[in-house]
Amino acid sequence: EQIVGARVWRYIFALVSLPLAFSSIVYFINHRYDGIQLWDFRLVPGMHDFVWWSSLVSFFFLYPSTFNLLEVAAVDKPQLHLWETGITRITRHPQMVGQLIWCVAHTAYLGTSFMCATSAMLCAHHLFAVWNGDRRLQEKFGDRAAIIRERTSVIPFAAILSGKQQLPEDFLQEFLRLPYLVIIIGSIGAYFAHPYMQAGAALLKW
Repeated sequence: EQIVGARVWRYIFALVSLPLAFSSIVYFINHRYDGIQLWDFRLVPGMHDFVWWSSLVSFFFLYPSTFNLLEVAAVDKPQLHLWETGITRITRHPQMVGQLIWCVAHTAYLGTSFMCATSAMLCAHHLFAVWNGDRRLQEKFGDRAAIIRERTSVIPFAAILSGKQQLPEDFLQEFLRLPYLVIIIGSIGAYFAHPYMQAGAALLKW
């Protein structure tokens, strides 16, 4: 990034990561029932709804830094941000929390050893990112990052309950942003696209 610049690096990163992400999703869909069936709660009443609502909530945590959609597309210069609004008032590392929620819900639903291994790797990656994220913010923002770290928490709601994070009266209005609407629409779209995703993955036979 220091050699080619943030925008060019984002394009290079996308060209490499998007095909890898696509192939990983296809492989996951095709092999989610591989391994040992440790439990099977799929027919338990309410389990499907539990997974759906958990997934929706998880995406609110997973994608909090897409506030500037132009940065995602690399139209604006991608930057490292120091947030203390919206979902980050609840937890300083919402992506980690969102990934944990998603993994717990889908592991409970599928119950296979393959899903357990997948969830373990995803969660390990995001737990490492807790340390690495704080390190990067400290390097860039210094004392400002330390102040935010003192007023927020890794564990959801811990800073709020302890009184370190004071919620403003218009706290809920912080969620009235276009990216959160995109998350809702995208989550609903992904849900209805599941049959097509599964059919497409089956055709690829990866």
